[in-house]
Order: sequence, then structure tokens, then C-alpha cells
Amino acid sequence: MKKLIIIGAAIAAVIGFAILLYAGTERNGQKKEGMDKQMTSAAGNYQKATFAGGCFWCMTPPFKKLAGVKEVVAGYTGGSKHKPTYEEVSEGTTGHLEAVEVTYDPGEVSYEQLLEAFWKNIDPTDAGGQFADRGSQYKTAVYYHSEEQKKQAEKSKAELDKSGKFNRPVVTAILPAAEFYPAEEYHQDYDQKNPVRYKLYKSGSGREQFIEKTWPERQKEQKVKEGQQTSGVVAKPSKEELKKKLTPLQFEVTQQCSTEPPFNNKYWDNKKDGIYVDVVSGEPLFSSLDKFDSGTGWPSFKEALEPDNLINKEDNSLFMTRTEVKSKHGDSHLGHLFDDGPGPAGKRYCMNSAALRFIPKEDLEKEGYGKYLKLFNK
Repeated sequence: MKKLIIIGAAIAAVIGFAILLYAGTERNGQKKEGMDKQMTSAAGNYQKATFAGGCFWCMTPPFKKLAGVKEVVAGYTGGSKHKPTYEEVSEGTTGHLEAVEVTYDPGEVSYEQLLEAFWKNIDPTDAGGQFADRGSQYKTAVYYHSEEQKKQAEKSKAELDKSGKFNRPVVTAILPAAEFYPAEEYHQDYDQKNPVRYKLYKSGSGREQFIEKTWPERQKEQKVKEGQQTSGVVAKPSKEELKKKLTPLQFEVTQQCSTEPPFNNKYWDNKKDGIYVDVVSGEPLFSSLDKFDSGTGWPSFKEALEPDNLINKEDNSLFMTRTEVKSKHGDSHLGHLFDDGPGPAGKRYCMNSAALRFIPKEDLEKEGYGKYLKLFNK
């Protein structure tokens, strides 16, 4: 009898332990399920918004400044080409537009606020591209991810069109979101990786001036908030900064108008394909396609790759009158312009190697000068 009682007690204990174990497992399962739901709910708070506003370098910063925006990715969308490259898209044959994909928390920033940032950083009346960038790949569009986004985008566009802000109709397309392909890594956060070149590009393209003219109060407030100058284009680095960045010879040539020795400089006999940019600012100046042997011992070019990036000034030093050539944005002394070059223009841009940086054809895309590749692929 005693033995049966002990066995019964043991069985009861086992059953009780099993019940407790099941209850604990069920509670843990319920707890895990609740956590999963919570994580799903949190992840569900983030939504996507896609905008095409011309050069994606210039469209990333406006959204990244907004509280509630978690990520901004530069890329391509709207076309038929699977996984396009920058070179392919820049040719304008893929149907893709340069665009940005914005991941945001609607609890912190509304879609209407994203639309406002979009409109105030583009020219919505331009049907042929944006500013200096021409072609279908630089057209503007809002790609909606839901019917609600579509409704808000169309309403926002209509209100802007009726506002009287522009003397031409707003032509930005409102389209359903298509597959988005992230651009190459060197295009991501370009404004942070290459701040000087980015600022020069934004100013040189005409975008910055258009935005400041169209939305003056907003731009002034933003610049004051960021501690920036409100009167100029891009501030030239200080002499102390330039001394750290440049070699002694580069500093003497670009900042003190010195001349390097002939036949004893970096590029006088360079025959590789590529472009030459300002060593200070990175603005494109000359192409190897226009380089020729002048017999002088300095790199010489019959014409400029980007004439608008050059400034010609009268130079009366050394008891003679010459034409000095400087870079527009970097304000670097580059060399001189003479009238003894090859036809038809008969010009000779006699430059100092120390004022230039050469970018080989194969490095153009990764250095951010991909649009010049087509010059060498003809």
C-alpha cells in the first residue's frame, strides 16, 4: 500500500511538472509571438517614397536633412534594362531615370513633407531634363507606392501648378513605382564623399541659383540654420587648408601664379586617354582628345572641355601682355592662352601640370566623371 502511494505521488509530480512545463512553454511562445508582432509592427512603420529629380547627387541631401527619414539611396528606375549601370543610363537609351528611394517613418515625417522637399529642389517645368543635365534620364517624376501616395502627389502637383510660382506649367510625371536599382557605391552619399566637387557641380549646373531665386526665404533660413554663407557660391578653401592639401609646387603655381619648369613636369608628355581637372576644385577643364605637342614642354590644348569653367584675364607681368587662364570655381592659376595653336581656332592653352589632375578614361566613372566616357567610346 505504501509503495502504491509513493508511485501515485511520483506520477502526480510528473504530471504537475509537465503541466508547469507546458504552461511555461506556452507563455514563452506567447511572449515570443508578441515580440515578433511588435518587431513586425515596428518594421511596418517604415514606408518607401521614390522621386526622380535630375542628378541624384543633388537629390539625396534634401531628404536626408528631414527628421524621420531613415535612408536615402541613389539609383535608377522606370526603364526596361535589368540592373543598369551608370554609363548605360547616362546614354539615355535604357528608359531609366536617375532617382532616389527614400525610406521614412510616417509617424515622424509625412509624405506631404517629402513632396514639399522634392518640389523645392527641382525645376518642375522642365520637360527636357534638369539644369545642365539634358536628356530623358534626367526628367522629373514622382513614383507612388500606394493609391494614397498617388492621390497626395497629384493634389500637391495641382496646387503647385495653380500657385503662380512658375510662368510655365508643371510637367513632372506622377507614375506607379517600378523596380528600383541602387546606383554604384561611389554615387551613394556623394555630397559627403566629395563635398567640394559636389558643391561646385550643384552651383555650376545652375540648380543652386534656381532654387535660391525661386524659394529665397526657405534657402536663406536653411543656410543660416546650417551656418553657411548666404551670399556666395562655394567658398574657396583657406590658404592654410590649401597648404595641407597641395604640394609646395601646386600651391605656388595655383595660388601664387608661379610657372613650373618646361619638360620637367608631370603631364607635358602624357599621351593617355582621359580628362584634366582643376587640382583644387576638381572641375573638368580639358580632354586628352584636344591635347597636342606644342614643343614648349608644357601640356597644351587646342580648346577647353568645359569653357564655362575657365576665366581669361589680362596679365601684364614680366613686361609683356598675356592672357592668364584661371579656373572659375577653384580660382586657380592654370597657365596662359596664346594665339599660336593649331586650326581652326588657332588657340593654345599652355597649362601647368601642377595645376591639373589627370583622370584616366578607365577611372572616369568611379571618380564621378562618367558622362565624359562617351567622348572616348566613339
